[in-house]
Amino acid sequence: MTFSAVIVAAGASLRAGPGQPKPWRELGGRPVLRWSAEALSRSGARRLVVVVTPDRLEAAKDLLSDLPGLVVTDGGVQRSGSVRSGLAAIDGPASEPVLVHDAARPFLSREVIHRVLEALTGADGAIAALPVADTLKRGHGLVEGTVDREGLWRAQTPQAFPRDRLLAAFQAWSGAEPTDEAEVMEAAGARIALVPGDPRLFKLTWPEDFDMAESLARPARDIRMGQGVDAHRWGPGDGVWLCGVRIPHDAALIGHSDADAGLHALTDALLGALGEGDIGQHFPPTEARWKGEPSATFLAHAAARVAARGGRILSVDLTLICERPKISPYREAMRQTVAGILSAPVGRVSIKATTTEGMGFTGRGEGLLAQAAAVVELPSDDFAN
Repeated sequence: MTFSAVIVAAGASLRAGPGQPKPWRELGGRPVLRWSAEALSRSGARRLVVVVTPDRLEAAKDLLSDLPGLVVTDGGVQRSGSVRSGLAAIDGPASEPVLVHDAARPFLSREVIHRVLEALTGADGAIAALPVADTLKRGHGLVEGTVDREGLWRAQTPQAFPRDRLLAAFQAWSGAEPTDEAEVMEAAGARIALVPGDPRLFKLTWPEDFDMAESLARPARDIRMGQGVDAHRWGPGDGVWLCGVRIPHDAALIGHSDADAGLHALTDALLGALGEGDIGQHFPPTEARWKGEPSATFLAHAAARVAARGGRILSVDLTLICERPKISPYREAMRQTVAGILSAPVGRVSIKATTTEGMGFTGRGEGLLAQAAAVVELPSDDFAN
């Protein structure tokens, strides 16, 4: 269904405490106004009209310039004047549905938008609302009575109406300043549907509301785990690189890079947690430029990939399997080195060593095996596709 939207963002925000007006305060790293504007745009608004105070016109255009169908206009002294100004800025069919929404309700979902629009097919208007669940008391300092909550609803926005019907209702309105558009349409005899709103769609009103909103603005997180295995054979040499630490030894590990099996396994574990392949895809051994490359380069790349996707490394755990050299004298230096490469606390890095009691290729001294696991935290929507 084609629709347009009006976002009311011209209020003075007197109850919200000191600071900028509510639409311009930061929430989850972006202005409150941006949240609902993006939601309506993503849901297909043909025209997105944002009503602000005259001194915020250019700021609003800059903030929302990437959203299609954007119109920014100035509002009135009161809410009804701002809504009228927004309606007047919409072109197109007069009967097109228009959604009126408060900028101070940032957590607007596609589902609520669609429910309100769909309800218009059987009514003259539709509003998102929640049934009153709390016991209601009337009083001024002392309880004077209990209010029957049966049939009572908490009105939210968006509220949807045919644009021409809403304009006509405003022109006929003769009462005091209405609290919402549904009140104006009710006075004109309109049938207005109640559709399920969203408890998260609360209005930012008081200073403490912003603390709760900030907790909701934090993205949901997923915990992902990856594993990595690497093995290299022993060859001539006088030392070996393991976990970024050089250990004197009567042999060396053979490989295209510095053959640091520990860092290779850790790199694969992180890439596995991300679902981004393995070390060979990112650093092909067929390319001469990686010949002799310190394996810290590979692990740092994997850590950077985690950060680029908004994640963080929760822990890495590595087991080195070999008969020689002795790992324990170097374990703490290895942990410190790996933590530095990952830019992570050393407490998130575990390095262990074991033998195979003389069994297998490691037991025969033919090579060294490294096994790693990594746990990372990523935004849950990172895996939506």
